[in-house]
Amino acid sequence: MPSVKQVQVTFDCAEPERVARFWCDVLGYVVPAPPPGFDSWEAFAATLPPEQQDSAFACVDPTGAGPRLFFQRVPEGKVVKNRVHLDVRVGTGLVGDERVAALEAECERLVALGATRVHLLRADGVNESCLVMQDVEGNEFCLD
Repeated sequence: MPSVKQVQVTFDCAEPERVARFWCDVLGYVVPAPPPGFDSWEAFAATLPPEQQDSAFACVDPTGAGPRLFFQRVPEGKVVKNRVHLDVRVGTGLVGDERVAALEAECERLVALGATRVHLLRADGVNESCLVMQDVEGNEFCLD
């Protein structure tokens, strides 16, 4: 039987640090420590060629349970809907109006951080309600 592998979720973006810090605030993640020998990520970045400076950033779950998120600068902008997206679990175990209230409360918090509300998908008898949103660069995610 194959062993379980850890995963990293990678985002293509224009401003890696900005997007990473947004997701730190959303998920309660933290910026990892800089490489050994450096007091800060800025000091590390200063050692890179200019074209590589500010080209990547990451955030991690401080408990070690969740995947590392990696953000890499790409030259092209976002053009179409994501093929993969994150579901941020804020309504687990809740149903009906109680679930929608939890989704709306988290939506309000995230809009204050720079997210965009797209639309609420109401429960349909098969799936519970979820709220579709976009991060600070337009990447879709759901409050679930």
